[in-house]
Amino acid sequence: MSYENAQEEPSSRSQESGVVPYIPASKILPEVTIKSVILGILLSMILAASNAYLGLKVGQTVTACIPAAVISMAVLRFFKKSNILENNMVQTIASAGEALAGGVIFTLPALVLMGYWTYFPFLETVSIAIVGGLMGILMSVPLRRALIVEQPLPFPEGVATAEVLKAGEGSSRGAQDMMWAGLGAAGIKLFQSGFQVVGESAQYFTHIGNSIFGFGTGLAPVLMGAGYIVGIRIGICLLGGAVIIWGIGVPIYSGIFGLPEGASSMYDGAMMIWSQKLRYIGVGGMVVGGLSAIVSLMKPIASAVRSSLSAISHSSLEEAPKILRTEKDIPMSYVLLSSLGLIIPVFILFTYLIGANNLPISSRLFWVVITFSTVFAFFIGFVCSAIGGYMAGIVGSSSNPLSGITLGAILAVSLSLLAILGSQLDFSAHYDAALSAAAASIIIGAVVCCAATMSCDNLQDLKTGQIVGATPWKQQVLLMVGVAAGALVITPVLQLLYEAYGIGTSLPRPDMDPAQVLAAPQATVMAAVAKGVFFRNLEWSYVIIGALISLMVILLNKILQCMKSDWTFPVLAVASGLYLPYGVTVTAFIGSLISYFSGRALSRYRSSKKFSDSDVAGCERRGLLFASGAIAGEALVGIFLAIPFALHQSTSVFKLDLGLGENSIMLMGVGVIGVFCYVFYKVGTTPLKTK
Repeated sequence: MSYENAQEEPSSRSQESGVVPYIPASKILPEVTIKSVILGILLSMILAASNAYLGLKVGQTVTACIPAAVISMAVLRFFKKSNILENNMVQTIASAGEALAGGVIFTLPALVLMGYWTYFPFLETVSIAIVGGLMGILMSVPLRRALIVEQPLPFPEGVATAEVLKAGEGSSRGAQDMMWAGLGAAGIKLFQSGFQVVGESAQYFTHIGNSIFGFGTGLAPVLMGAGYIVGIRIGICLLGGAVIIWGIGVPIYSGIFGLPEGASSMYDGAMMIWSQKLRYIGVGGMVVGGLSAIVSLMKPIASAVRSSLSAISHSSLEEAPKILRTEKDIPMSYVLLSSLGLIIPVFILFTYLIGANNLPISSRLFWVVITFSTVFAFFIGFVCSAIGGYMAGIVGSSSNPLSGITLGAILAVSLSLLAILGSQLDFSAHYDAALSAAAASIIIGAVVCCAATMSCDNLQDLKTGQIVGATPWKQQVLLMVGVAAGALVITPVLQLLYEAYGIGTSLPRPDMDPAQVLAAPQATVMAAVAKGVFFRNLEWSYVIIGALISLMVILLNKILQCMKSDWTFPVLAVASGLYLPYGVTVTAFIGSLISYFSGRALSRYRSSKKFSDSDVAGCERRGLLFASGAIAGEALVGIFLAIPFALHQSTSVFKLDLGLGENSIMLMGVGVIGVFCYVFYKVGTTPLKTK
């Protein structure tokens, strides 16, 4: 069904923002149907699993709104009666699983890395995810008026999703691009991690005197797809951070201190220097970046709070009949009551999880800690939800620095608990108590992170809904269904991935291949910060260096702004480059280069009249869908391979011995990825032929 000629009555215009909904408020179409809910739940589970793998492997998650919208349109096309609002509801539910996965995998694997958990307990993990997710949805309901209606932010991914939905007649072609990209990336992943005849990375390290020099890249389509989506600006920031660490830091450190003890090669030595010392530079950079984001967004947050209070006053019964269908949120009275009601499960959850820590403190101090933790989770949860929502409105969800914001929250709660518990505990003499306190900080931070990720997702979906003419309260309620579906699948997927590959420095079996391990960069840094506070062994000198680098980036951005330059460098993106392994940052940069050169080519074609504006828009959409398909394809194969890997407790189950040496396998990987990059570029610069 097409609505190209649907025109909005003046009274149906979005009241403050001036947006004319694609479907008028006066037109009632089915939104919540059995088929849309079932499809949304299934996609929520699949995308939650996919993003859990992606986030653990590369430290980057991407919004699932566009892939979910394309898949929804392709599936619902087989039904006689379907419409754009049903498709929007499917992507709303589906995106919840992806967003929630980010909140979980950024934080809870830290408990395994710390040795506090030896596996991912189902009930505890699901409870944290659901409670945090519901908190974020409720907290973001009043933010809709502030960030979407009254001071409308761009919400780039929300707008892009709306455009994909409106261009539904091209959905089958878009699904084909995603399918071919997914199959290609899946095949590459199968030959890399399954058959192990194609290299997953390429690098070269040597030495001059004691100094180690070298660099490299990963050879993963999933990273290139992520880099394509985040774009050249973020790609340059990631590469800049990598150059500082690997091109400057490693040579200087090795030149002064020499090759680390136990290193069997220059490569091993460089990796040991990075993982044991220089990685903490990224910690300092991310902490300062997160604090900078909080400071810079104080005014918007204050505005959001004022708008929230205003929304409560506008929800009186006398004014209710004046509210259009496209402006109806969950009533604020319900939001407040539900938020207050969440205090009880949060209090019980913290009592159980922190109480299980067996902290040797008095009963009175224990209840002080539980009460503080609950209040902190709600207060900081709202602050982080507002910051995350605002950042999603500016840069989108995929580029949102939520991990840095969460890191700041974990550092704050760790220092607070240190001050509260320090009156009765000497952490230097009680290892178990210090570990338990650090674990408590991670648990509180996990609830906050899940709330922030769901706030971002809710607002992004609501922006899409505003454009297509959806009913906000229905989206908000169905997002809760997506949270429940995603939470149920994340825990077994986490356990499966842990058993198959290992996470960070935690390997469940001694014979596991370190090359296959999932890096879990955010969780690793969360664990390092929380433990460092209580064990007083945080590498503060390197943390301070990272903080100074972030301050220099902030100063550079101020100078560029004064010069009215279009270029600034997001601090948290640079800090991520400092922290992540080069195999992630350089590969993502290559993906961003494909995006950049594709954009340059399209600009030339448009200027020369070779392509029309619609051709250019179609190419941009094809590139985005191809990137999304590559991410989903590799991630899903990684999950499927994890099943036999975990069952056989080996990643060599399907290994083919073709007699190829390491260099030959590496060159095979370079060649295969070179072909993939070429196809990626061609797809993003070739319009689809229409009949």
